[in-house]
Amino acid sequence: MRVAKTKLPSVVVIEPDVFGDARGYFFETWHKVRYTEAGLPSDFVQDNVSRSQQGILRGLHLQEPYGQGKLVQVLDGEVFDVAVDVRVGSPSFGEWVGERLSAENKRQLYIAPGFAHGFCVLSPSALLSYKCTELYHPETEIGIAWNDPAIGIDWPLLGPPTLSAKDAKALPLSQIPPDRLPRYA
Repeated sequence: MRVAKTKLPSVVVIEPDVFGDARGYFFETWHKVRYTEAGLPSDFVQDNVSRSQQGILRGLHLQEPYGQGKLVQVLDGEVFDVAVDVRVGSPSFGEWVGERLSAENKRQLYIAPGFAHGFCVLSPSALLSYKCTELYHPETEIGIAWNDPAIGIDWPLLGPPTLSAKDAKALPLSQIPPDRLPRYA
């Protein structure tokens, strides 16, 4: 397993060791000891699965309080997965990083609490699986506009994305009251 840092602290790309032959392949998607030794949390409490069609964009989401660390992987298809640092006082506040995750490249992205998360589907459909370090608390969820010009995410979209009603109403980061956002420690 290889862990590669991104330009944002606490967001890393994990490339598992894949063992394959004529029958197919095998790899570990989670190994408490190995992932903990690599500096990742070991206290995941919830697993989620999400299926979406091409052109769907989900996000940008976070919870505050009850911030969720997420270990994201794609089981089928391909997505562009994004993390945005929204921790008030962080030197990288408002900066983003994006990674292509696919069933083919088998990469995982770990996004620490305090970062907004979103993705768009690049393949005809995509099936994501992600582990969370905190349970879902809908009353604490915050949505940030996917197209906030101050953040400037370069989404690899072929046209306008399909959004949920909630995501379509999300505000730019500058309009979220700072006392609602996580703090940089």
